Amino acid sequence: MCGIAGIIQSNPSERNVVHLKKMTAALAHRGPDGEGLWHNEANTVFLGHRRLSIIDLSNAGQQPMLYMNRYTIIHNGEIYNYIELREILQKKGYSFQSQTDTEVITAAYDCWQDECIDYFDGMFAFAIWDEKEQQLFAARDRFGEKPFFYFFDGQQLLFASEMKALWAAGIEKIANQKMLFNFITIGYTDNPARPEETFYENIQKLPVASCLFYSLPQKELSIEQYWDIDPEKQNKKITDREAMEQFAQLFSISIKRRLRSDVSIGTSLSGGLDSSSVIAAITDAKSLSYQPEAFTAIFPGFEKDELSFSQQVVNQYKLQQHTVSLSSNELLVDWNNLCYHQEEPFGSASIYAQYKVFELAKQQNVKVLLDGQGADETLAGYSKYYKWYWQELFRNRKLFRSKELKAANALGLQEKFDFKNMVAAYFPAVATVALENQYLLKAIRHEDFTKDFVKLQSKEAYYTTPEHFTLNGVLHFNTCVHGLEELLRYADRNAMAHGREVRLPFLSHELVEFIFSLPANFKIRNGWTKWILRETMKEKLPEAIVWRKEKVGFEPPQKNWMSNNQVQDAIREARKKLIAEKILQAAVLEKPIKPLASHEADNYDWRYLSAAAFI
Repeated sequence: MCGIAGIIQSNPSERNVVHLKKMTAALAHRGPDGEGLWHNEANTVFLGHRRLSIIDLSNAGQQPMLYMNRYTIIHNGEIYNYIELREILQKKGYSFQSQTDTEVITAAYDCWQDECIDYFDGMFAFAIWDEKEQQLFAARDRFGEKPFFYFFDGQQLLFASEMKALWAAGIEKIANQKMLFNFITIGYTDNPARPEETFYENIQKLPVASCLFYSLPQKELSIEQYWDIDPEKQNKKITDREAMEQFAQLFSISIKRRLRSDVSIGTSLSGGLDSSSVIAAITDAKSLSYQPEAFTAIFPGFEKDELSFSQQVVNQYKLQQHTVSLSSNELLVDWNNLCYHQEEPFGSASIYAQYKVFELAKQQNVKVLLDGQGADETLAGYSKYYKWYWQELFRNRKLFRSKELKAANALGLQEKFDFKNMVAAYFPAVATVALENQYLLKAIRHEDFTKDFVKLQSKEAYYTTPEHFTLNGVLHFNTCVHGLEELLRYADRNAMAHGREVRLPFLSHELVEFIFSLPANFKIRNGWTKWILRETMKEKLPEAIVWRKEKVGFEPPQKNWMSNNQVQDAIREARKKLIAEKILQAAVLEKPIKPLASHEADNYDWRYLSAAAFI
C-alpha cells in the first residue's frame, strides 16, 4: 500500500518537481515509510511515490523503480502471486535486484506487454513509463481495491492515488452538481453508466478492471477494460461436494497468498460469518508463526453490537482481541479528518467504525489487516437478493416447489413475493423502466431542493438496474459495476488514513470467477444466504456464527448519534451551507431533524451533513 503521483506534459516548463513534491506530500499518510521522486531528462515526465513498506523492507524496494534502463514504475498495492510469477520470468531470462512484487510487475510488462495484467492476482494501481517508446501504461485492479484518479486536458496528464494530490498540484476543486444531486437523492457517489465520473469536475477515475495508455508524442489517451465475468455462464453439472471442495481450495490459496508479508498481520473481526471465516482459514493455512491479533469495533448497549459473537471466535482460536468503543462525541472530534481522507460524501456512519478499527491497528503496531469484505456481493449476503432469486425461480416455474419462500419465512425474513414481483419476473424490461422512472420522479420531487438546483440536473438520476435479471446478474452488477467499488473506496481511505494495509481474501479473482460459475442455489438455498460458505465453514466455526440469521456488518448506533444535540447542531449548520449554495430551500431550517439508522432509506439529514463537507 502506497501513494503514487505523476505528471506527463508536452511543455517541459508547465510543471516541475515542486509540483510533484506537493503531490506526494498530500499522500504522505499513504506512505509514511519513505518518499521517492523521479523525472526524465526532458522534464516531460515526473513520477512520485510515498512508501508503505510491506514486502522487502530494504532500500531495494524503493520507488520510483527503474528497470532495464527503460521502464520506470510507481505502484500502489500488492501482487500476491509475485513469487510464482518471478519464477516463471526467471526461466524466461529475466533477473531481479529485489524481492519485491513491484519489480515483477515491470518484468511482466516487458515480457507480456499489457497482457501482463491477466497474470496478476492482487490489488493494484500502477503506472509504468516507457522512456524508449515515450508512453505510459497504467492499470487498476479488477474490483477497484486501489484508486487511480487523473486529470487530462489534451496537453498534460496528472494522476494520483487520491484527488487531494491533484488539488495540491493546482487542479481546481469544483463539486460535480449532478453527482451531488445523485448523492442526496439516492445515497451513493458513482455513476454506473459513466464509471469514470467522480464527485468533482475535471477529475476522473480509471474504471475498475481497466488499463490506461497514453502516448506523449501523439497526446493520445485511451482506456480499455481488460477483465469481466459472464454471469450467465454457469456449470450446472457440478455437485455439492465438488463445489465445496473447489471453493475451499481456492479460498485457501487466496488466504495463503494474502499472508505473504515482511511485517505483522492481523484481522478485522466483526463477529459475522465473513470475517470469522477469514480467521478460520488463516489458522488452517499454518503460514504464520503467530496467531493474528483481532480488531473489533464495539457499541455497548446497542442491540446490534456484535462483541459476544466475535468473542466466540476469539475464544475458539485463542486470539488476542483489541476493541474500540465509539460515541457520537468521538465522531464529531474525528469528523473533519474522516471527511478529509474520504474525499467524497458517504451515506452512513458505518465507515466511521472501520476508520477507528484501522486506527486501533496502528496503535498496536499491526501494519496489515485481512478483512472479509466482498463476500456479501459475490455470495448473496444481503436480504435484497432474495427477491432476485425468487423471480428467477418463478420465471423458471420452480419457485413454489422449491419451498424457498417457506424456508426464508421460517428464518424470520419478512420479505413477500407479490404480484409486482411476478410481473417483474416475466417482464424485466418493463420493470426496469418503471423502477428508473420511479426513482427519477422521486428525486426531482424532493421537497427540500430549490427549483433551480433541480433544473440544473436535466431531469437525470444516476439510478440504474442490472442487465441480467437473475441472481448472478444482480451479483455481477453489485460486484463489477456498482456497489462494491464504493465500499472498497471507504476501506482504502480508512486504512490509508492510518498507514495500514487491508487485504481481502474473498476478492481473489480466481475465487470470484468460480463463485460466478456456480448456479444460484449455491448462493441461496433453504432460505440461507451464502449457502456454500456456511456449508464449508460449519465444522470450523461456532454454530451461532455459521447459522446467524441477521445481517449486521459494522453497523453503529447512528440513530442514537443523530439524536445528540451537538450532532444535530452540525446538521443544522450543514443545512445552512446547502441553503447558501442554493441547493436547499430556506424552509428546511424549520423542519425537525429525523434521526435514522445507518441502512434506513431516505436518510436525508445524514446526507446533508455529509454532502456539506465536500462542497
